[in-house]
Amino acid sequence: MRAAASGAAAAVLLGGCSAGAAEKAAGPSAKASRSPAPSASASGQAAGGAQPPATPFEATADLVPRTRSQGSALAEAVVFRPQDWSRGFKAQQPARSAPGTVAVLDEQCRWQRRALPKGVLASLSLYSELPGSGSRGAIKVTAAVTVHATELGADDQLATTLEEVLRCPEQQVRTDERITNLMSVGTPFGVRGNTYADDSVYERGSYLAGSGKASYRWIVTRLGTVTVAVSLKGTHGYTDAELEQYVTRGTTNMLDRVRFELGGKA
Repeated sequence: MRAAASGAAAAVLLGGCSAGAAEKAAGPSAKASRSPAPSASASGQAAGGAQPPATPFEATADLVPRTRSQGSALAEAVVFRPQDWSRGFKAQQPARSAPGTVAVLDEQCRWQRRALPKGVLASLSLYSELPGSGSRGAIKVTAAVTVHATELGADDQLATTLEEVLRCPEQQVRTDERITNLMSVGTPFGVRGNTYADDSVYERGSYLAGSGKASYRWIVTRLGTVTVAVSLKGTHGYTDAELEQYVTRGTTNMLDRVRFELGGKA
């Protein structure tokens, strides 16, 4: 049953991301956008007159993490590991983020890790890669899970992510690595077929490392107090569809794990 749900979500996720990216590409510059939630009447008509649920997920209250140790346990249970992506993936070095930290885009548009702020119980990133072979280069992916103390805090993370493209259209990842030409689109629940998460933000751009240039994708989604994120640095030898499948696989499966761990009704 869960596998069927994942397949349906994957199809919707890819369609929604592609539509959002196309809308952004048509604009004169890289701007973030958030579509308004549809009216109850419009949503009802879209569903054949039936009123859609207010949320795709409702966790069992007793299972929602309240402490940092509970948050860390949930993040470990949800995050995608190298073997989860597909055959041939292995851990990058370093393989995981420093304990007790979260990724932050600072005032100078540089990505760095800082101590967990108040309101964040846990954050974990695992770094994996599919080594190059023949005419294909190496694919690098990051899976991240952040557990917040409240739904409002988790929602704020999505809002901040959406706004960061406006503040930092070019972002420094490491000394000789940066992301440029970023485009971003927000898709709240009920918009563009989003029935898989409370909210979603999708970004696309170019990843520059030394003299090389690769495609870049990043999607952050929220269910309740938990956000899951997948970022991917593409390479030569792969089509867009082949790269998107990894983004979709990581996102839908981690969302499924959140539902399973928190015992919610979806």
